[in-house]
Amino acid sequence: MRDEVSLSLPPPAPVSAVENIAATGTVGDPNDAADADACSSAPPAAASLDDPAYRSFIACLDYLDVNDVERIKTALDYACRAHVDQTRLSGEPYITHPLAVASVVAGWRMDADAICAALLHDVLEDAGIAKSELAERFNPAIAELVDGLSKLDKIEFSSYQEAQAENFRKMMLAMARDLRVVLIKLADRHHNLHTMSAIRADKRQRIALETLEIYAPIANRLGLNKMFRDLQDTSFCLLHPLRARVLARAVAAFQGDNKELISRIQSSIRHKIAEVGIQCAQVFGREKSLYSLYSKMTHKHRRFAHIQDIYGFRVILPDIPSCYLALGALHTLYKPVPGKVKDYIAIPKANGYQSLHTTLIGPTGAPLEVQIRTGEMHHVAREGVAAHWLYKDAGRSGADLHIRTHKWLHSLLEMQSGDSSEFFENVKIDLFPDEVYVFTPKGHIINLPHGATPVDLAYAIHTDVGNCCIAARINHESVPLRTELKNGDLVEIITAAHAHPNPVWLGYVRTGRARSRIRHFLRTVHNEESAALGERLLNQELLHRGVSPGKVPAAAWEHVIKAGGNHSAREVFTDIGLGKRLAEVVASRLLADDTAFTASRVGTLTVRGAEGMAIQLAKCCQPIPGDPIIGSIKKGQGLIIHAHDCPVIRKSRSHEPNKWIDVEWEPDPGRLYDVRIILEVENARGMLALVAAAISQSGSNIENLTMEGDAEKHCSLLNFILQVSSRAHLAQVMRNLRRIPQVMRVHRVTAHGE
Repeated sequence: MRDEVSLSLPPPAPVSAVENIAATGTVGDPNDAADADACSSAPPAAASLDDPAYRSFIACLDYLDVNDVERIKTALDYACRAHVDQTRLSGEPYITHPLAVASVVAGWRMDADAICAALLHDVLEDAGIAKSELAERFNPAIAELVDGLSKLDKIEFSSYQEAQAENFRKMMLAMARDLRVVLIKLADRHHNLHTMSAIRADKRQRIALETLEIYAPIANRLGLNKMFRDLQDTSFCLLHPLRARVLARAVAAFQGDNKELISRIQSSIRHKIAEVGIQCAQVFGREKSLYSLYSKMTHKHRRFAHIQDIYGFRVILPDIPSCYLALGALHTLYKPVPGKVKDYIAIPKANGYQSLHTTLIGPTGAPLEVQIRTGEMHHVAREGVAAHWLYKDAGRSGADLHIRTHKWLHSLLEMQSGDSSEFFENVKIDLFPDEVYVFTPKGHIINLPHGATPVDLAYAIHTDVGNCCIAARINHESVPLRTELKNGDLVEIITAAHAHPNPVWLGYVRTGRARSRIRHFLRTVHNEESAALGERLLNQELLHRGVSPGKVPAAAWEHVIKAGGNHSAREVFTDIGLGKRLAEVVASRLLADDTAFTASRVGTLTVRGAEGMAIQLAKCCQPIPGDPIIGSIKKGQGLIIHAHDCPVIRKSRSHEPNKWIDVEWEPDPGRLYDVRIILEVENARGMLALVAAAISQSGSNIENLTMEGDAEKHCSLLNFILQVSSRAHLAQVMRNLRRIPQVMRVHRVTAHGE
């Protein structure tokens, strides 16, 4: 497998001294393979002064002072002793892996603490060393970094997916506190991918797929373009070795066949830029990565021969004005493709990337893509946030990137409510942005993922704006909230103080932040409503037994709370409201009468139908005030209200009578309810207007309307969903409709159209 990968790709882009270590042939990594390496008798893994990997590692520490280098050597010696009896699956000493990871980190010119943490990143998991020992031996900062990189191996999970999600959450939250955690993790994953030939094929593919879905997008989100491309290409080779090898050969053949043409285009670009007075331009060709070519072929269903932009060019210039001047010069050299000019200098990407992009029609008629940027932008484009350490003169763009990155990292903290799988899902959504840039009325630019809606923008501005959002205007035009935003849209969010999120929004929001905030609100409101319903049900049950709710002893409550695994009486109420516990059972236990609950029945419950999610009107029969009703507690859903004569529940009522609760309407519920009616009318001009006028005069609203024609009977069926306040109100509406001469029949539709 490894031979195929080596043949199918050019050598992976070196990340500082790691290339020297990777060349030693170290293979197999237990850390990210989810299993620890089998410990076997092995020679001491102490670092040797004659070891090329060791010499290369020490050589790349030349930017640190002597004291820091000594600390790193101490950490290396400690790691050697911790892993002394451990080998990798290939048989190599285990220390080769931490040493390679530390070399990548040192190549980014990170601080001594980060390099020490990279050397020690496996000692908590694989050597059984305590976090407190690391803090005492080195310092608390290093201990925190190592802990953030360690998996939760002491907790039992029900599935691999659950363990993966929880470990990912731990890493991302540690990353939000300290960016160095994810940089070390990416270096760790990078070395693992390049040394996997000894790992079982199914595990190797699982790790490669996880890298494509999670770690490569994280590298891209942080602007680590070189790392991002290498993770993608190496994972692609591990997942599809034959396809990668064939594609690599095709790319090599293309380069050989077009070598003279590529050289001629480079020379033309260089000469044209010199004509406008820019003498120090660097022009070089760049080939698209294997994975990006493969993705384009699969997404567009094209063969390699039909992909035209296989090769591109990059122009590096001294300053920003030169970039725009060069862009104009190139547009006079070759014709630009309309709509393919992108200015990422004025509006940088979310990961800090800046460049001018233009697509030109080359001398052969094929399109060629050119990127124009400054040297500083080039550094940031390759190394992303690592440029902060790598290039101390990264300037304003580096600082802006750091600020932008920390904003994204801290937004992760807002998404951690709920379970780990939900958090995992929300972060994965944010890792595939394909940005759209929109403007607020104050002129602020906000980047959102492709397909984002005004609701996503509202939550990007502030959680309170999202929660109170009721409408939006795009370019001064009112639009539905599900409208997809486009580049350059001017978007205004309209809010109302008493508005709240709609569960329907979850069907079309695109950002993890919006999805997380909506779910959090709905979960909180649902629990509050369920607690209120549960308290009402329990109080009525206690009163039915002749006991005032306030007279229940505190000791009885404490016993019930502890026995049910709850933390408070409110949680007991919530469980009752959600149908997880029966009010009769809780009341019996509060009164220390465990045999009485089967014969007891709660008294009649009064409902308005507007309580919220904890009390819901059944969709099958759509009961309205005036209809005799009955309720059923459904686990996890609360109280569902049905009409007494609803045929859907007929069987359940006869077989499980104890699950049903008598309910009645509040005398004046004070709201409107949906009800469906069908009119059979003659085909006549103005018929719909007459019907709509009659409904309006009756004080009812039309929520929905569909029509069906019957040519044989010369009539039409009008299906209305109306809003009425009660059964009496509906009767008045139907009387007014029957007074219209052309109306042949009117009837209400209940369960399943009956």
